[in-house]
Amino acid sequence: MKIAVAVDGSENALRAAKYAIELAVRFQKAQVAIIYVADHNKTKDEYLLSQSAESLTLKREQKFKKVVDYADEQQIKTTTIILKGKPSDEIIRYVNESNIDQLVIGSRGLNAFQEMLVGSVSHKVLKHAKCPVTLVK
Repeated sequence: MKIAVAVDGSENALRAAKYAIELAVRFQKAQVAIIYVADHNKTKDEYLLSQSAESLTLKREQKFKKVVDYADEQQIKTTTIILKGKPSDEIIRYVNESNIDQLVIGSRGLNAFQEMLVGSVSHKVLKHAKCPVTLVK
């Protein structure tokens, strides 16, 4: 079984990731793809605020490190997928092209204000992903 979880460093994403890993524990030979999308709208600001490309990479890795560590503790095999672009579009593209069996996503990410203006990432993913989606509050 191929399970994917989208993470952005938020507490909701961490809860979703823990749920995905616990789901993987129940299925023998389940694999978990940890998806992190570097939002193209924030990339320029992140780059300007970082001291170097290495520090930017390290800052991004911190957003999913807890998830990788938790999966290691549970002895679940993971793959980290780092994408660039609009989070909803990239998550949808990845899960639809990768034959993912189950996607787990948090109900709210890091930027609730932007969600009100533009629309929820989780809502768009729910509508357009071809696999079952579990939304974790």
